[in-house]
Amino acid sequence: MQKLTFEISMSLDGLIAGPNPSLENPLGEGGEQLHEWGVRLAAWREAHGLAGGERNADSSLMEESQARAGAVVMGRKMFSGGEGPWDQDPNADGWWGEEPPFRVPVFVLTHHERDPVAKEGGTTFVFVTDGPETALQQAREAAGDKDVAIGGGADVARQYLSAGLLDELLIHLIPVFLGGGVRLFEPLESGGVELEQTQAIESPSGVAHLTYRVVK
Repeated sequence: MQKLTFEISMSLDGLIAGPNPSLENPLGEGGEQLHEWGVRLAAWREAHGLAGGERNADSSLMEESQARAGAVVMGRKMFSGGEGPWDQDPNADGWWGEEPPFRVPVFVLTHHERDPVAKEGGTTFVFVTDGPETALQQAREAAGDKDVAIGGGADVARQYLSAGLLDELLIHLIPVFLGGGVRLFEPLESGGVELEQTQAIESPSGVAHLTYRVVK
């Protein structure tokens, strides 16, 4: 059965990016620490067209997540870090160059219309101006019998969680305190949400991979 999933790296103090993010440093001050565990893995490097990397429980988990996703939904800030009309966005082509690592259709939530952009390797960015539910509907159709993954950011994930549409949450809990920055969990419009833990994997790197089912 197709699921809507969200996977994110989070610090022990509940942050997914450090303070003062910018185009030059989109993860904010210290935020790169949250992703060091993944960048060194073979699965991450292969998705980015690179050789080498570690093959361990972390890499296997990442490979599984990549294989499950048939489409991705993300916010405008996750795509480019910008806002406003596209011709005024200094990073309008996104972060990933000519061959993004997704290799599936990616539906970008935005208030500004734009034609789809096809990239090498199978990634096509489709820009959706009709809201999260429309983006999800299009992503579900594109994904076929695979899952739809929320690619970020935190605000988009909270919207789907608040609307009761999120099925699964995978948190990579990183043993670091950032002390300030972008918080993943804020009060939801829908109030409380019940989660059921379905898996917990401890990594040799000290990262805890925690999977939760959203109880509907």
